[in-house]
Amino acid sequence: MRERFQVSLADAELGEGGRLLMLGNEQMPKLAGGPLPCWWHALYTRHQHEKVVAQALLGKGFEVFLPQYRTIHRWKDRQKELILPLFPNYVFIRGGLDRMLILVTTPGIHSLVSWGGRPANIPPEEIEAVRRLVESSLPVEPHPFLKCGDRVRIKSGPLEGIVGILVRKARGFRLVLSVEMLSKSAAVEVDVAIVERLPKAEPTRRDTQKNGLSPSQADPHRPFASVAV
Repeated sequence: MRERFQVSLADAELGEGGRLLMLGNEQMPKLAGGPLPCWWHALYTRHQHEKVVAQALLGKGFEVFLPQYRTIHRWKDRQKELILPLFPNYVFIRGGLDRMLILVTTPGIHSLVSWGGRPANIPPEEIEAVRRLVESSLPVEPHPFLKCGDRVRIKSGPLEGIVGILVRKARGFRLVLSVEMLSKSAAVEVDVAIVERLPKAEPTRRDTQKNGLSPSQADPHRPFASVAV
C-alpha cells in the first residue's frame, strides 16, 4: 500500500521563494530513488480557484501539487509582485481516483482531465521536472506550448539532467519544459554552454494515440498547457 502522508493545513504554504505549493507531501519522492508508485492526474479548476482547490483537497487527504511562480504586474501608478499558478486552472493530484466522488464534488473543480472517458495519466518524470524547475532559484514563467524544436539536456547546475526544448530569445536562450498531456509549457533562462543536444525525439505518448479521441476538458476551446524555463 502506498504510504499516506499526513500534512496539516499549516504546512500548505509556498515553498522557498513562494514559487511552489506542494500539498499532501512535504517532500515529493525523487525519481532517483526508484519509480514513483502511481500516476499523476490533472484537475481543471474554475478561474482563480487553484489554491482554494489545492487546500480543500489537502484537507480531504489527497496528495496535491500546485506549481507557482513570481511575477511583477505594473499599473500606471504602481506595481505589485504577484504569485500565480504556473499552469492556470490546473491542479495536479497523485492517485486518489478511488475516491472519485469526493474528488469531483470539491468546490472549485470543473473536471478531471481525461482521454476517451478515462482519467489522463501524466508521467511522474514530467511532474518531477516541473518540481525541480520551480524549486530552483532560476526565474520561471509560463510559455506557449512547444512540441517541436532542438531537444537538449542540461549538463550541470540545479537543473542537471532535465530535458527540454531550447529556444533563442533576444537576450539569450531559454529551456522549455512541457506537460504533454495538457499541452502546457514553462520556460527558464539557461546558459547555452551547459546544455547538450539530444537525438531526434521518439514519438510521444500523445502521438501514439491513434484512436482520434480528444482530451475531455470542461472548456474544449482551451489549449493544453506547457511550461518554459
